Amino acid sequence: MTESQTSFRLADLAPQDGYKLATGLIVPRPIGWIGTVSADGVDNVAPYSFFNVMSGDPVHVIFSPGGSARRDTLDNVREVPEFTVNIVTAETVEAMNATAASLPADEDEFEHAGITKLPSTEIGPCRVAEATATMECRVIDIIHIGREGAGNHLVIGEAVMIHAADRVLDGTRVLQEELRAIGRHAGSWYSNATDLFSLDRPA
Repeated sequence: MTESQTSFRLADLAPQDGYKLATGLIVPRPIGWIGTVSADGVDNVAPYSFFNVMSGDPVHVIFSPGGSARRDTLDNVREVPEFTVNIVTAETVEAMNATAASLPADEDEFEHAGITKLPSTEIGPCRVAEATATMECRVIDIIHIGREGAGNHLVIGEAVMIHAADRVLDGTRVLQEELRAIGRHAGSWYSNATDLFSLDRPA
C-alpha cells in the first residue's frame, strides 16, 4: 500500500525550501574537504558535501562551492587550478567542522582549525596531515549551473595522486571498516559509515 505523500513543485518553492528537501533526502553525502591556495599564497581548506567521484579511468572528482560566504575556494581554483580532497573520517570530523566557519579571504583555515599542512607531491595546495587519505587534483573545468546570478559552480578535477594510510589499505582496496568515513545529512546531522553490510551484485 502506498504511503500518504506530499508533493512539491520546485518552481513554486523558495530556493531554500527546495534545498532543504533535496539535502534532507539525498543522504548520506560524502564530504570533500577541499584544500586550495590563492594566487597570493594564502592556504584555504573547506568542506563541501556537494561532492563525489565521477569516473574511474582517469579518476575525476567533482565538487560544488556555492554561496557568497564560500567563494574563497572558487576564487582560488580559478587563480590556481589545483586542489586537494582530504577524506573526512571520525578522527577529523571536528577539525572539518571548524573549517566550515566563514573567515576573511586572507585568513588561513588550517591555522584556524589547528590542523597541520602537509606539502603535496604534484600540486601546490597543501594536504591535511591529519587526514587518513588525500587526493591531489588538477582542475579540468569549472561550469556554472543554475539560474543567471544564482545557482552554484561545478568544479571538475582529475586526480593525479592518492595518498592513503597503510592501515586502511589491502593493496589498492580500501578497508571500509578501518576508514571510518563520515557522511553529511541535513542541518547539523552527520553519520558514521560503520554500520556496514555486503550485497553480492547479480550476474
